[in-house]
Amino acid sequence: MKAVEVLFWLSLFLLLWTHVLYPLAATLLARGLGRPFRKADDEPTVAIIVAAHNEEAVIDRRIENLLGLDYPADKVQIVVTSDASTDRTEEIALQYPGVLVLPNPRGGKVAAQDHAVRQTSSEVVAFSDANCTWDPAALRTLVRAFADPDVAYVCGQLRILTADGDNKEGVYWRYEMAVREAESRLSSVTGGNGSIYALRRVDYVEVDPRFGHDLSLPYLMVQKGRRAVYEPAAHAFEKPTRTNETEYLRKVRMFEHCWLILLRGRMFRRLGAVYGVEIVSHRLLRYASGLLHVVLLASSLALLAHGWIYDVVLGAQLGLFAAAALGVGIARYYVLVTAATLVSLWNYVRRGVPASWEPGRE
Repeated sequence: MKAVEVLFWLSLFLLLWTHVLYPLAATLLARGLGRPFRKADDEPTVAIIVAAHNEEAVIDRRIENLLGLDYPADKVQIVVTSDASTDRTEEIALQYPGVLVLPNPRGGKVAAQDHAVRQTSSEVVAFSDANCTWDPAALRTLVRAFADPDVAYVCGQLRILTADGDNKEGVYWRYEMAVREAESRLSSVTGGNGSIYALRRVDYVEVDPRFGHDLSLPYLMVQKGRRAVYEPAAHAFEKPTRTNETEYLRKVRMFEHCWLILLRGRMFRRLGAVYGVEIVSHRLLRYASGLLHVVLLASSLALLAHGWIYDVVLGAQLGLFAAAALGVGIARYYVLVTAATLVSLWNYVRRGVPASWEPGRE
């Protein structure tokens, strides 16, 4: 029984740590021990790269939005790099003078981004998804961080617009942004987002096309002795999927790539103490939440009637599952996303991870 008790307390602590205690500790420590990065209103040349696969429904809006940015037009190059689109994505993009359209064989988002970087020569390369929009000042705000010579990567703030359905991604994302800001102030962010981020060209690295930039680029910059920071004033906007169920499917695809990076990406080398704690607390344990919940549930059942604390924790878990089954929004979101960590791990072990992707169609 002692071994079961150890599993119970360990899984309970690790779940509380990654979801509650670590975010609180990071936020408090960042207030007193934060490392601010220098900013200046410089205007480096920038190539804005939009990877697209069958985005005819949104590509014109995306280009129009980028053309309207508050940044010198002669210092910006807009690039649409098409991952073998079979619709009118490339045709629509070609209608805009000055926009570079690059067709690619089907190889995935990262391969299309790599090709685009090779075809440009700007000082900074910035990246954006096709289904988002940027605030007019977003690019100017984003590149201010490169005034600090230690900064190699900077991501902006993705603002999730109100969903048409019951998806609670927006609630989670506000929580995630608070953690990201604390990590940035302490050391470096542990993850970015595909909607708005940029790197100095000299720091750009080509990764395994299955990895994706969101999780891989920040830790690779830290391993090179640089910083990956968060600029909350650089805003991108995106509408979430309509329901928690469709968000679950998106998360399964995303977590498959995360497991690949965790297990094959040499993520835990040369990180330093502070960033190492960030990576373990925010990434490894967060993605392992599903496994930890299985251990906690099994140990709680085994310890039923062996102490009030075990009964209370079991009751709390059953209450969470019941709320999710009844459609309580945030409970259903949490349970589905946690389940996605398990399903994605199984998919990764069973069949690996493809490089290509299909955009959402809601």
